[in-house]
Amino acid sequence: MNRLRNEQTDRLVRAFLSLENEEEWYDFLEDLCTIREIQDLAQRLQVAGMLRGKVTYNEITQATGVSTATISRVNRALSYGSGGYNMVLTRLEEDDA
Repeated sequence: MNRLRNEQTDRLVRAFLSLENEEEWYDFLEDLCTIREIQDLAQRLQVAGMLRGKVTYNEITQATGVSTATISRVNRALSYGSGGYNMVLTRLEEDDA
């Protein structure tokens, strides 16, 4: 996390925390990122969920079109990262229940 933290990213995080609802998030994301960048982020979250569900790389690639390199990166983050994917996926599962 220390490599990521600096004044600019601290401000970005505060900007995220200031958003109050889905509509504000959509508005901010649309201004901040390209459509492709937003789709890529959403797809990585989808891949993380599939990996947690024990879906194989081949099945994920076939279902999503994501490269095995991206799947591997997401898998590394799930296994050895800071826990962000697992935290968010757990919360989403709780909301869906």
